[in-house]
Amino acid sequence: MTTSARGLHTQVLDGLGLAITAGEYPPGSVLRTDEVAQRFEVSRTVVREVVRVLESMHLVESRRRVGVTVRAAEQWNVYDPQVIRWRLAGADRPRQLRSLTVLRSAVEPVAAGLAAAHATPEQCRELTEQALGMVATSRGRQLEAYLVHDIAFHRVVLGASGNEMFARLGDVVAEVLAGRTHHQVMFEDPDPAAVTLHVQVAEAVRARDGRRAEELTREIAVGALKELDVLAP
Repeated sequence: MTTSARGLHTQVLDGLGLAITAGEYPPGSVLRTDEVAQRFEVSRTVVREVVRVLESMHLVESRRRVGVTVRAAEQWNVYDPQVIRWRLAGADRPRQLRSLTVLRSAVEPVAAGLAAAHATPEQCRELTEQALGMVATSRGRQLEAYLVHDIAFHRVVLGASGNEMFARLGDVVAEVLAGRTHHQVMFEDPDPAAVTLHVQVAEAVRARDGRRAEELTREIAVGALKELDVLAP
């Protein structure tokens, strides 16, 4: 696929994905290839390729003699990072953020406790480096730079847990953190208490104190939920 074709593919995929997740095409709606091609001014080949991707996300299904039908939200692959990104871009953002933050609060504290037992010296070192990076970028409205360290920190925690299912949630958590930043569901500077907690989690993991690592991470999750009460009620 050429660069130009990839660009068209991405444009149509984002356009349709955003429209479906925003409810512009309600469940049961039939997408006509010709109509979609006309709307986005692309070939039917591009539309068919996009539909295959949307099918893999369970947003649509193709039926012989019926066409491409939009599926109910309950059938979507809600863990797909792209689906998360589209939903966070829509009007249902507060509810979606809350749902994902509750998921994090259930998973990440346990992952941190496990990381204290299973993290390698390299992972402990990286966790500390990312936490210090968060400290260094937590002032002066450096949210994009802070986001890089924040995502990396939580990826390390999930990966260091030694649980492959937790590790696979790294992309989900990354989208939640990115969505909060890019849609202004963050204070101009991160909460200093939350930044300190991340440093303390890194210390607890390095000290092999699983109980403390779990408790501190749960405190981070509770703080994130409280922030949503203020910023995305």
